[in-house]
Amino acid sequence: MSEEQRSGDELDVRENAAPEVDDSKSAPEDRASAGPFDASEVPSMRPYVDLGGIKVAPREGLQLRLEVDERAKRVVAVSLDYQGSLLQVQAFAAPKTTGLWNGVRAEIAQQMGSQGAQLVEESGPLGPELVVTTPAPADQGGGSRVARFIAVDGPRWMLRGVVMGRAATDADARAGVIDLFREIVVVRGDQPMPPSELLPLRVPAGVQQQGGPAQGVTQA
Repeated sequence: MSEEQRSGDELDVRENAAPEVDDSKSAPEDRASAGPFDASEVPSMRPYVDLGGIKVAPREGLQLRLEVDERAKRVVAVSLDYQGSLLQVQAFAAPKTTGLWNGVRAEIAQQMGSQGAQLVEESGPLGPELVVTTPAPADQGGGSRVARFIAVDGPRWMLRGVVMGRAATDADARAGVIDLFREIVVVRGDQPMPPSELLPLRVPAGVQQQGGPAQGVTQA
């Protein structure tokens, strides 16, 4: 094989290789002091609603709803309803030295884009955010819906949030939701878990779980 043929083959291999994934951590510089927090970073006596892999700070007017996968019979997300906005959060296991958000954000963009959604990436107080606009069904008033995906890579975990309602488009409302997000505590635990696995969530003590898609908990 000539040198020219060999160079051409090498070029083809490089062109067909999968694009490199940015696995650097994405988090604000003050994450350890301003949140979202790792369980090791908060005083044990501070009151929280304990949901297992996530702890939520009580706040007046905040309503918690647990999203339940009925087939798997497990809680898969926590929705926080606050002042006309909705923040749905999930925590995932992650490697110790690398992050997930940059790669996950690209996956969400590819998936939503293939379904016809309009995508805009913006820089927010926590880092890169993905704003997704989708058409709303005609029987629900038509128009469009906006969801804003945010996330922070912490020590061995990633906390992801989906902002909907007023805060998705209103900057003042969004500031309050970001504060809510930053008060969350992630309990990663010591057990080994593969990257991107959902941290287990549970119904808080004293709340009886019922059938249906979600279980509500009101913080007055």
